[in-house]
Amino acid sequence: MRKLLLLSIVLSTGLLFMGRLFYLQIYDTSAVIKSENNAIKVVYDYPQRGHIYDRNNQLLVSNQPSYDLMAIPQDIKPFDTLGLCKLLGIEKEKLLKELNRARRRASWLPAVIVPTMSTEDYAYLGEQMHKYEGFYIQKRSLRDYQIDFGANFLGYIQEVNQSMIKKDPYYKSGDLIGRQGVEQQYEKVLRGVKGVKRYQKDRFNRVIAPYKEGKLDTLPVAGRNIQLTIDAELQKYGEELMVNKRGGIVALEPATGEILALVAAPNYDPALLVGRERSKNYTQLDADSIAKPLFDRVLQGEYPPGSPFKALTSLIALQEGVVSTENKVYCNGGYRYGGKKPLGCHHHKSPVQLIDGIAYSCNSYFASVYRSTIDKYNTPQEGIESWRKHLASFGLGNFMGYDLPTGRKGLIPNAKMYNRSYNYPTYRWGTTATISNAIGQGEVLMTPMQMVNFTAAIANRGWFYKPHIIKNISGVDTIPSKYKEKQVTTIEPKHFEPVIEGLNNVYNYSGGTANFLKVPGIEICGKTGTAENSIRIDGKRVDLTDHSVFIAFAPKDNPKIAIAVFVENGYWGARFGGRIASVMIEKYLKGEVTRKDLENWVLTHSLEEEYQKPLLGKPFPINDGKRISAKFLAEENQEL
Repeated sequence: MRKLLLLSIVLSTGLLFMGRLFYLQIYDTSAVIKSENNAIKVVYDYPQRGHIYDRNNQLLVSNQPSYDLMAIPQDIKPFDTLGLCKLLGIEKEKLLKELNRARRRASWLPAVIVPTMSTEDYAYLGEQMHKYEGFYIQKRSLRDYQIDFGANFLGYIQEVNQSMIKKDPYYKSGDLIGRQGVEQQYEKVLRGVKGVKRYQKDRFNRVIAPYKEGKLDTLPVAGRNIQLTIDAELQKYGEELMVNKRGGIVALEPATGEILALVAAPNYDPALLVGRERSKNYTQLDADSIAKPLFDRVLQGEYPPGSPFKALTSLIALQEGVVSTENKVYCNGGYRYGGKKPLGCHHHKSPVQLIDGIAYSCNSYFASVYRSTIDKYNTPQEGIESWRKHLASFGLGNFMGYDLPTGRKGLIPNAKMYNRSYNYPTYRWGTTATISNAIGQGEVLMTPMQMVNFTAAIANRGWFYKPHIIKNISGVDTIPSKYKEKQVTTIEPKHFEPVIEGLNNVYNYSGGTANFLKVPGIEICGKTGTAENSIRIDGKRVDLTDHSVFIAFAPKDNPKIAIAVFVENGYWGARFGGRIASVMIEKYLKGEVTRKDLENWVLTHSLEEEYQKPLLGKPFPINDGKRISAKFLAEENQEL
């Protein structure tokens, strides 16, 4: 028994040693890597990052030279710390902190000590580098912005962190990577491929020759240039119109799904996130929790769409066969359905049919046809699900599939949500419990991108292409195929004509809600919207000034542009949203703006005071889209 025990101990010990040796020699390459790094110096040759152009070949983003001070901690010899700090223009504590961080990470690997030095810094420092063994300068390129707008869709580049390196071993410490916007979305296209040179070192750590005569060296491959669908002039104009306002503008070419403008407000100069001040500037932008300049309201802001949604309510009712263009609905200032208070409406001629209902934005009409749509089915649950599926065919209630890395799904409520909310079947709910959906309020939420997409689908009479910002990649024959696949809605094409007629009359009827926004020579179809707005202050719901919403496309036939405008706290649809949409359309189609009255009004009116009210405790105007103080209206009419 003792012999067996002794034999098993010997065998176990032997197997343990063999396993450990196998692991060290086959799987664990850290010793080999460290040995190679002691004997071989690796130098990366960074390629030029691809340039970015707009749809008209205007250069938006190019490159500028930059230099990083690098160090291999184990190679550093005692040096004049204060002298180097003086050369670099940094504090001693900062230098020591970076060196200690590099030692902890891997003392035999190169690390960035001072990033993004200018050409002037490099010229001054380069003459002194022989005094600082273990340090060297590495050249790379940084972004050089030719424009001071468009930061939300361009994105920026930053140094990789350890989690990024673990995720993609292509990147090494000190490398740059695209973040946000097209810089992130098309990172692998724009970055190119690094070149690598290896040098043999002697025992004194001196470079003596190319490693293996340079046979393993590779040349850098420049990044590809990309052309965006963005119209730079339209984008710049949109950002000027949104100064001192919050919200967004997004414009599409309906026939292709190409994004013409993507304005998020407030925005910032993209050059702020370049160079040695990038980190400080980013921190300041990120710390602004009030204006939130880093929050892309066009792609991430989820809002009630308001009255533009009525176009969809009409289309679904027509498709479901519960209404015709001849059906009339009487409106006496609101829709009464047995709730605590009627669904309010403004005064207009009555009764109205579908086309008039859209032109006058009659809440009573759309509440009536929505109720008929849901009540067509045996249960409200079935009705809601049918309604929701129609909306999903317009790309609503889900991610849009566009080629930008950020976004939200919005919300199109389903039966399960209402069952949970009303504790069904303990308490039953009916169509009137969801009546606010009819006019784009209630639980319905959309991003401005989703709003413009359904507008483009209406302009096309029932189909659309997924919105996208890429137009061309140099050296590549075509853009991704998913942006060329036509998406068809569940609504038959014949039902779009009366709805489009109603949208056109929003501008053309004397009582149309955008009648004063007409642009000479352009047949615009649009819809005003006023979206309710509230926040919680000290645990209480406080109603704020409503949002201004507007959708439009033009021309009426063979449309060239579809647009959605959302201005937070903008009072009502035509006030800010309608004015902005009208001049943006004219700017794109004509190349100039003749409605200078609309343009000047927007440029000279700020909403900054409105945004301060929750902080200062100031009152808000009485405004539910249907009534507002007589004094305010008098001032508004005088300006018009």
